[in-house]
Amino acid sequence: MAAPLEVIISSDSGSQLWNCTVFDLHSGSSLLSYRGGNSAARSLAVLRGEFLLSAQLGKNFINVWEIQRKDQLQQKIVCPGVVNCLAASPDGAFLAAGVAEAVYLWEVCTGKLLAVLSRHYQDVTCLKFTDDSSHFVSAGKDNLALVWNVCSVVQMDLSHAPEPRHVLSRHSLPITDLHCGHMGAQARVATSSLDQTAKVWELSSGELLLSVLFDVEIMSVTFDPSEYFLFCGGCDGNIFQVSLCSQSLNREKSFQSDSEGNQVFKGHRSLVTCLSVSMDGTLLLSGSQDETACLWDVQSRQSVRCLTHKGPVTNAVIMAVSANMFLPDSRPTVPLPRFGRHLQAPEGPDAEGGGAWVRPALNAQEEQDSFLQKADSLYSLMLAVNDKAFCGDGENSALRVAELEEEVQTLKKVNKDLFEFSSQLLTKPT
Repeated sequence: MAAPLEVIISSDSGSQLWNCTVFDLHSGSSLLSYRGGNSAARSLAVLRGEFLLSAQLGKNFINVWEIQRKDQLQQKIVCPGVVNCLAASPDGAFLAAGVAEAVYLWEVCTGKLLAVLSRHYQDVTCLKFTDDSSHFVSAGKDNLALVWNVCSVVQMDLSHAPEPRHVLSRHSLPITDLHCGHMGAQARVATSSLDQTAKVWELSSGELLLSVLFDVEIMSVTFDPSEYFLFCGGCDGNIFQVSLCSQSLNREKSFQSDSEGNQVFKGHRSLVTCLSVSMDGTLLLSGSQDETACLWDVQSRQSVRCLTHKGPVTNAVIMAVSANMFLPDSRPTVPLPRFGRHLQAPEGPDAEGGGAWVRPALNAQEEQDSFLQKADSLYSLMLAVNDKAFCGDGENSALRVAELEEEVQTLKKVNKDLFEFSSQLLTKPT
């Protein structure tokens, strides 16, 4: 049988024989099992397609497996406290973990702890990177979701604590889950909360685009790949499908099942802990505290398959198969280093390790644009603001447009002055 293109990876809190299991997406057959402990919720991550990581339930370490060596733990990453959530950047450069109210960020290639972000007031519940690894979002029991720019977080000056790019503060109770869409820094972010709402935000501006009120607490949330629908898992076991393409322009609305795409998936007997959608958007995977993971056909809302577990499902995700998942003789191209537990700053050429402290994201210098190129860029941005599809704050948009127009005029004047000055130099008689 040919290797599948997509698989299901799931874990539960009660199994004694394995930690995580890989299932075939279409047949439901078990393909691989990773042994050793139990995984905490929202703590399953694949690093560089070569390592599988999960935070140990109720413990202060992260389990690491080489993705094709299922029977042997490769190492354990010891953390300062119990890990509540875990995320790896898609480019494999960074690993982030939520420990109590702080976010710890490591550089994968060196294992050095780059930053400890302590801007949350209560425990961090979930972490997600954008698909271009430029930003990540942290959310917690303090009702806040913080948007972090990776470049500002990994700055070399440890004397100044980095600040989040945006603070998303419209929830009134703890945030239970979040999901980042596509398009990198231009992505939309969905959050769910115990305040019975799911909200959609614009990552670049921090603006609230949509808030949907439900009759129950929302425990999990995700988009389909095309972002036509928002899927929300409730504490009553129902999964709510919210259409993001409806004609209504109301920013806040209550969920009602209708023919425009708002539908309900019924089948779980307890709260829905996690949600994931296949790459083609036709299949929805849900994990629940009723010890099952269900695969649904999105169009018909029928349960295609039910995967029984030994305890409440903590993680369930549909992911593309990595190149060496089913090649037992393959090995990671670069082994993982030992991860640090304390912040370290270089103090000169003889700093620890004898190597240079390099941050390519900060130090890569690009050729600066000319004034005309900057003017064209600002003009394009101004047009994009005017043509923005979402209904935003009109006053703020008008103010932003006025600022951009003023900047364009300034740049044009500077360019004109430079042209006249150059002309005078060239035409000046010797």
